[in-house]
Amino acid sequence: MPSPSKKSKLTGEQEAALFMEDLEHPLKLEIEEVRAIILSANDQLAEHVKWNAPSFCVDNDDRITFNLQGKGFFRLIFHCGAKIKKRAANGRIMDDPTGLLEWVADDRAIIKFANMNDVVRNKENLIVVINKWIEAARI
Repeated sequence: MPSPSKKSKLTGEQEAALFMEDLEHPLKLEIEEVRAIILSANDQLAEHVKWNAPSFCVDNDDRITFNLQGKGFFRLIFHCGAKIKKRAANGRIMDDPTGLLEWVADDRAIIKFANMNDVVRNKENLIVVINKWIEAARI
């Protein structure tokens, strides 16, 4: 008899797709658009659910995670995990020529989106940041 929970059998992508189907958020369309931008930005990225939101990793190391807790906005969290702490004394992990990142620490930054205009206006710069972050976060 099959297990009552099929969640453990899902791939990360399937888990994220189900999460998005069930998501009730006032900015769901914007979240879906940013998710599509991230997935199209770099073919090294794999998706799953972390921190109760879609998250994107390279070689099983999380790098970009949605934070959907805000009211009237959502955030993308750019992070590097524990391994990057060795670099912390060397300053920020990368330069941000786009100005999109709000730095929380030298190895953690956020981008905040409040509406579809934010998403559309920042699409190309978001792609730049995603690819620079992935490259900079390699150890």
